[in-house]
Amino acid sequence: MLLMTSQKPSRSIADASDRVSFTQSPVQDSFAIEEDDIPTAWMAVKPPSHRVASSTKATDEIRHGLQENPAPPPSFQDSQFAIVLRRQRLRPADNSGLKTGNAYPSRFINLTNSFEFAGWGSITSLKLDTRDHDEGNARIESLRRGHVLGQFTASALAGNAVLGSVFYALPTVVAVGGIYSPISLFIATLILFLWRPIMEELASALPISGAPYTYILNVSTKSFALVGAALLLLDFSSTAIVSAATAAAYLAGEVPSLPFPTWVAAAIVLVLFTIVSLMGVRESARIALAVLSLHIVSMILLTIASCIHWGHIGIEQLRDNWNQGRASTDSSASSVARQIYYGICLGMLGLTGFECTPSYVSRIKPGKFPLVLRNLHLPAILLNTTMMLLVLAIIPLDTILGGANVLSILAHASGGRWLRICIVVDAIIVLCGGVLTGILAASELLEQLSMHRVIPRIFLRTIQRTGAPYFSVLSFVAFCAVLYASAGASLTIISEMFSLVWLTVMTLFPASLILLKFNRGRLPRESRTQLVVVVAALVLAPTVFAGNVAYNPRTSGYFAAYFIGIVAVFSATQSKVHLLRWLYWVYDQYPTLHEWKATKAWGEKLIRLMRNLKRQPVCILVKTDEINNLFHMILYVQKNEETSYLKIIHFYEEEKGVPSELEANAKILDEAFPEITVDLILVDGTFDPPNVAALSHHLNIPQSLMFMTCPGPSFPYSVAEFGTRIISL
Repeated sequence: MLLMTSQKPSRSIADASDRVSFTQSPVQDSFAIEEDDIPTAWMAVKPPSHRVASSTKATDEIRHGLQENPAPPPSFQDSQFAIVLRRQRLRPADNSGLKTGNAYPSRFINLTNSFEFAGWGSITSLKLDTRDHDEGNARIESLRRGHVLGQFTASALAGNAVLGSVFYALPTVVAVGGIYSPISLFIATLILFLWRPIMEELASALPISGAPYTYILNVSTKSFALVGAALLLLDFSSTAIVSAATAAAYLAGEVPSLPFPTWVAAAIVLVLFTIVSLMGVRESARIALAVLSLHIVSMILLTIASCIHWGHIGIEQLRDNWNQGRASTDSSASSVARQIYYGICLGMLGLTGFECTPSYVSRIKPGKFPLVLRNLHLPAILLNTTMMLLVLAIIPLDTILGGANVLSILAHASGGRWLRICIVVDAIIVLCGGVLTGILAASELLEQLSMHRVIPRIFLRTIQRTGAPYFSVLSFVAFCAVLYASAGASLTIISEMFSLVWLTVMTLFPASLILLKFNRGRLPRESRTQLVVVVAALVLAPTVFAGNVAYNPRTSGYFAAYFIGIVAVFSATQSKVHLLRWLYWVYDQYPTLHEWKATKAWGEKLIRLMRNLKRQPVCILVKTDEINNLFHMILYVQKNEETSYLKIIHFYEEEKGVPSELEANAKILDEAFPEITVDLILVDGTFDPPNVAALSHHLNIPQSLMFMTCPGPSFPYSVAEFGTRIISL
């Protein structure tokens, strides 16, 4: 695009105008162009490429004498002057005034439309200096050093929650599935075969912590992502609370003479593992691996002892339980199917913690994530199904349904008191490991929310020695305490809600993949899931969700109450300026408030606060000068971020140069969005992760607030290395 900045048209434009007959052309009447209406400053756009090519060819032929009779100049219609001639509005010298006139009245009584005007943008060139490059390289190295978790340490962080859930999942499933519980648990654990390829593809395409919130943020709108964040926070807090409360309940069941209530023991567990989590991810993972190893050894001992004991007593107890179970319920096919179905729905509790793994995927070494999912899934199938069968084969059904610690009873019956003590100690320790899983996963989520300006940046503060985000950890544990107290310290209420929260979170993964395939189909990834698998997961999750609600409708009430409360908080923090507008509007409706001494300054303070919040800049990284793409990217920023300051960034190399129409289109967009200042910054350098990190340091804008289009399959860098958000196809 050629920009004519002088007030008089250039000679080339004037000559072109002279060659066109404005009075005789039939096109002139349709556009009603009068000679006096020709503006003094014009923006001309190149004609289509095929015409440029033919015109260039003709010019070369004339230059070399190959054409004796050159073609006549193009007609008015062919030259597309009706489109390419556009008046460029002259900006005030003092950079003041609206980009558009006062065609519409202000919604405020004491504020004019000039309040909405964000100021004119600028066009600058930038060359990053050595300090910027050093900082950029340091950030990339720090990111790469952050991959500290191998397949076993990464498995351990979530494994304590996944494999530790056997202690509270078995009694719950038996209560509804009865003698068909092993079948229900086996089917429930097999369902995860649908989710594993989905989660692998998502992690391959977007290896970013805080998933599935970060998945949705990169493939859909920020509002939808915040709904996912609310579900995740509720899920992580439920994981921590249920694990701590179950550990306390196991201890109380074995030691009835505890000098304090169960909720106090749960609080002690939370505090203890808060301290562990402050030691950092690496050390926390090592502790989690030690805990998980103890749990696996304990379960192997229990399995061997139980199998030996079962061989001694035979199948009499299993037959008695079978007969008792069939006698106590309707043995029709529909009744059996209903029992198995409800058992499957509640049996999904035995897999809780699986959804926490993608939340710290950026800490996992490249290529290890599929192995982590395998390490969690296969032991869960074996452990849950085997333990359920052994419990029914050795322990009377009445004892199982009595609510006692069934695995400790199984241990006592199979190996004696020493094995029972071992299992109780293991239960307490591994369930405490589940608390650690919830805390670390929540810390990664809160860090992402802070980077995206949903919550204050204080959540990014870390302990210098360990790198642990202490404010996030302490805030999350405090939130867990509030949630537990609001439920009356009832493990039953939290557990019932937990199953619905977990299922809803698991639904976010296939939903995210559907959106990724449609909205970000070009994004490189190592594996691709068949669409039928994704659709099956999307259908299955609501089916299991409905089963949980049908079995106990009260659970949906608790789930809805907590979920709506968290979404409301996130919506308020995300829409701070919008809420302040409403507050100022209410203040503006009462003139007396502008006169009273106590309230007179409120209006100015609200205006100042709104302006300060909106002046936090964001960047869009662009490759081309296509105005439709630029327009949609700015629309995304306008709808999803509260800012009035946008920087369009283009990296260029000398041999390629800057796209011809980028500067002119930036000015058009600057005028089209009066509420946003649109700056164009042309950066001399290659578009790669170190340079983007260096630019982030130079502009003092976090990389999480730099947006880009979706890279293609041939893109040589990982999205995670850029740290930017993908906002368009």
